[in-house]
Amino acid sequence: MSSQPDNAQPGAARIARLQAGLKRRGIDAMICLKPENSFYLSGFNPIIYSHPVVAILPAEGAPAVLVHALRDDHARASAWVRDIRLYGAWSTKQTMGPNWLAALEEILRERGVLNGVIGIEEDFLSIARMRQFEKQFPKARFANISDMVEHARHVKEPIEIENTRIAARMADRGMEVAIETLRTGASERDISLAAMAAMNRMWAEQFPDIEVCDFGSLEGGFHNGLACWALAGDRVSINCDNPTARKPARGEIVLILIWSVCNGLHAENERSVAFGPLDAERRRAYEAVLTIRARIQDMMRPGTAVKDLYLAAKQNYIDLGYARNVPGRIGHGIGIGAHEHLSIDPHSDLVLEPGMMLSFEPNLRLPEWGGLQHSDTVLITDTGFEFLTTTDRGYIEV
Repeated sequence: MSSQPDNAQPGAARIARLQAGLKRRGIDAMICLKPENSFYLSGFNPIIYSHPVVAILPAEGAPAVLVHALRDDHARASAWVRDIRLYGAWSTKQTMGPNWLAALEEILRERGVLNGVIGIEEDFLSIARMRQFEKQFPKARFANISDMVEHARHVKEPIEIENTRIAARMADRGMEVAIETLRTGASERDISLAAMAAMNRMWAEQFPDIEVCDFGSLEGGFHNGLACWALAGDRVSINCDNPTARKPARGEIVLILIWSVCNGLHAENERSVAFGPLDAERRRAYEAVLTIRARIQDMMRPGTAVKDLYLAAKQNYIDLGYARNVPGRIGHGIGIGAHEHLSIDPHSDLVLEPGMMLSFEPNLRLPEWGGLQHSDTVLITDTGFEFLTTTDRGYIEV
């Protein structure tokens, strides 16, 4: 039996929310080309976006998705949108023509919105693409809908939460194996390889019917988003790098970072592990991060202003003697994006709501020797929060 959650009608709630938003703003239709957003509106991820995938949502009526003919079979096998249109040329496929812009024009004309107000993603579109739109649709007016889609994506639907739970389970398994591999004194690269192998085995054996692909670009794609990278000692301050053949020295902290994905939804599990006993300075920093997490985690509940969560953490950094090392943020949104727009920082105007998901990662970066953090994937519930990742959140030493 499939381990995949029921995925029959995953888009109904988000379509209703977005169409209500379009009507409030007086926007006749929205078009999305950003890979994460076109997936959000259609359920289709071609993995490689060598040709644009265009999701179209009118304020009234059903959504549509426009794809190149070579993606036809894939789109029909995976999208929940029923109105799938084709452009380009591929074998015997019948298309609307060779040009996606001309096909898009025809779809907008069919829907009666060609000369209306068209919502676009100003935070994603290039100047060149915008000029194409202005030339193709000279009588249309354009309005930015980036913030509306972003806000809709903040609050997850049940199917998204269930997919994230699976992603979190795979991330937990990867972390378990990564820590045990570090115990042997293995290199950054060997730790990462072991974790990714374990996650892939779990995918194959327990969740054979889910997809673990990630979102690509015009120049490439990600068939497997089960990722791990380990950074030892002073390399922690790099934050993101390909793991190397460097082996940790006794007394160093190794930061293990794992991202996983299930049907387009991400989870994050990151742990700092002491490789042997730490000296006083490193142990003090480690305990400070744990203390900050413990003091502020109960603020993760509906009604908490995101900036207040950050400011509470900041005050604790100061109280514990790390005023010079306060990070710019202590977490971020997570979902279709491994790093979604929600940022736990002093500039956010968001208030936590049930269904939001975020990473919780108070951290320290100490230029002299690196730094540390634990990061969990967290779901905001009706009454508080739930850790979806479950690896030991205390002091870890091997």
